[in-house]
Amino acid sequence: MDVLEKVKALIARPSITPNDAGCLELIASWLTPLGFSIERIDQGGVSNLWAKRPGSDAGGKLICFAGHTDVVPTGPLNQWASPPFVPEIRDGYLYGRGAADMKSSLAACVVALERLLHRRPASADFLALLLTSDEEGDAINGTVRVVEALKARGERMDYCIVGEPTCVDRLGDTVKNGRRGSLSAKLIVKGVQGHVAYPHLVKNPVHLAAPALAELVAIAWDAGNEDFPPTSLQISNAHAGTGANNVSPGTFDIMFNFRFSTASTAQGLEARVHELLDRHGLDYDIQWTLGAKPFLTRRGTLSAAIAESIHEVTGMTTELATTGGTSDGRFIADICDQLVEFGPTNESIHKIDERIAVAELEQLAKIYEGTFDRLMS
Repeated sequence: MDVLEKVKALIARPSITPNDAGCLELIASWLTPLGFSIERIDQGGVSNLWAKRPGSDAGGKLICFAGHTDVVPTGPLNQWASPPFVPEIRDGYLYGRGAADMKSSLAACVVALERLLHRRPASADFLALLLTSDEEGDAINGTVRVVEALKARGERMDYCIVGEPTCVDRLGDTVKNGRRGSLSAKLIVKGVQGHVAYPHLVKNPVHLAAPALAELVAIAWDAGNEDFPPTSLQISNAHAGTGANNVSPGTFDIMFNFRFSTASTAQGLEARVHELLDRHGLDYDIQWTLGAKPFLTRRGTLSAAIAESIHEVTGMTTELATTGGTSDGRFIADICDQLVEFGPTNESIHKIDERIAVAELEQLAKIYEGTFDRLMS
């Protein structure tokens, strides 16, 4: 099976997170003939696979590809031009949920390994795949659990490629060599509920919080650095009131999120927010959730290998970036010396009629193959 046939077989499995729908079993059936041992580390209803091919040298490097089989929900089926789990080619594009995020990357990786091991069957290095069905969902029992298991037995990776769709306009234009951290807050500002006609008897928490929120969103938290854009804050939810227009609310609930660079820390951001709220004299409760720490792989062997492979296949000079949301790279970075993310163009991910250009599939397999080839001893 070529890349196209493999990705069509994966799209045909409706693996809406965290349901794997048999994708990992299918991928395992492709890897076993290549000499990979298959280990399932399933947990909490999530399917996880660790596949590893032993090298011929005990001191060989461990080169890993990581990804996910789960996809986001389809949205209204009647808005799709064709059924989302029936792969269809139209006008040079392959349509289906997961076409870009990220079943094409999985198929391309397997084909790359098939070709590589046909040419280099006695590799000194260890090859591995870390796959989960819980990247698009809660990400609680997926990659993080596999990383914990590997860490407990002392396994580390020298290099890891995460197959997330990273490219913006053309395949090869962007490689992610890091991601910002994510820090979320649930803030409750307390007041006194009452009749709006008696303002002296109420304490409206919206009025009390407004100056503090205005200051909060105006702060320049840091200037970023050479690898990351400045830290940003966005208010995502705000709610107060009973629904009646004659009742002043008793509480004001606000949710906000920091995407922060290595120029700031989660502890420092929390401390600055508390100082601001206290200075404004607010009565409040706040709950913090650290979703991800920032991570960065500086230019080195891995970034050079993938950049050279991209240029060889596409003629493009790729750019390294740290923008975008979080990925499972945040977990893997804990046991990996060098990690990058690279995959298809991302203009249609999570959308109705998700798609990938058929021409990208073969190019993607060649880029992965060339990168593995350059990394191997």
